Amino acid sequence: MNKIVLSRVCKRFGEQAVVHELDLEMADSEFVVLVGPSGCGKSTTLRMLAGLEEVSSGTIHIGGRDVTRLQPGERNIAMVFQNYALYPHKTVRENLAFGLRMRKVPTAEIESKVRWAAEMLGIENLLGRKPRELSGGQMQRVSLGRALVRSPEVFLLDEPLSNLDAKLRIRMREEIAQLHRRVATNMVYVTHDQVEAMTLGDRIVIMNQGQVQQVGRPLEVYDRPANLFVAGFIGAPEMNLVKGRLRTSAGRLIFDAPGLQVPVDAPPAKARPDSEVVLGFRPEHARMTGEEANGNAATVVLVEQLGAQTLIMLETSGAGAQGAASARIRVLGGRRNDVHPGDRACISLDYSRIHLFDAASGVNLDMA
Repeated sequence: MNKIVLSRVCKRFGEQAVVHELDLEMADSEFVVLVGPSGCGKSTTLRMLAGLEEVSSGTIHIGGRDVTRLQPGERNIAMVFQNYALYPHKTVRENLAFGLRMRKVPTAEIESKVRWAAEMLGIENLLGRKPRELSGGQMQRVSLGRALVRSPEVFLLDEPLSNLDAKLRIRMREEIAQLHRRVATNMVYVTHDQVEAMTLGDRIVIMNQGQVQQVGRPLEVYDRPANLFVAGFIGAPEMNLVKGRLRTSAGRLIFDAPGLQVPVDAPPAKARPDSEVVLGFRPEHARMTGEEANGNAATVVLVEQLGAQTLIMLETSGAGAQGAASARIRVLGGRRNDVHPGDRACISLDYSRIHLFDAASGVNLDMA
């Protein structure tokens, strides 16, 4: 069992902590994605797993073995880098075989593993080429193949698709997912792209400022973000987040913001009248209705045609109980050709899919 366990792992550069007491367990054969903005500590965490960065405190276990102080070559891991790191003077075959030759693996076994990896990645016809003769996607496959021939306990992938164009990135994402299913080996993948995280990971680990914000399956995190950072980071288009205050009206709890009043039918236990909160809801959980309908009046300010769907930006009307400026709301729905900037409408929400976050701490009150 190649379970990975990080216990209270911390990384400091001088007095500056860049990873704060990280606790994380990854099951055997699991695909885990570390995602977050630049500087959040995700690549540093990956480098500590690889042994390329020393752990300041805490322990790392792979397959029940304490590898905290072991050198990279002693950990039986393979790493795929963002820049491919291929030897320009060697052929694809020689690049794939190089690591095995350095370990003095028998020639027949090397040839067998190189053929196996090349067939799995569809690069058999490229074995005689040099890296300069390859496209970006082909070089990425060779980089994956070089890791694959080692039969490691863990694959570590550090933003491997960021140098590719959008179309090729989608294709390679699919190939990495299929590769994981075929080899059934632990993969830890670092990216700043939340779409990659959502589509690839069995679980995703959202990080910010060196701390884990939430760990969970992609749809769990999408449906129940732990805090405002996760709510704003996960999802494309991003979640609507509107500052306001809770009040009671006729015994009912109401969220009140400039031009937006929303009844809270199932309030969290920690939701208190007259407290400042942030209302969150996904664009697909809002809809635009005719101005005469019951709802919150708004004006269309932007229409983005996405093909099968239309993303509409609306600006609410009125000052609300707090007298503040209006709010901007994104609504995602089916394809529409009848909406234009300046149109008047109303916004209707699916009340069962709203979230309330504490305005001060950012914590989701449903999970507090």
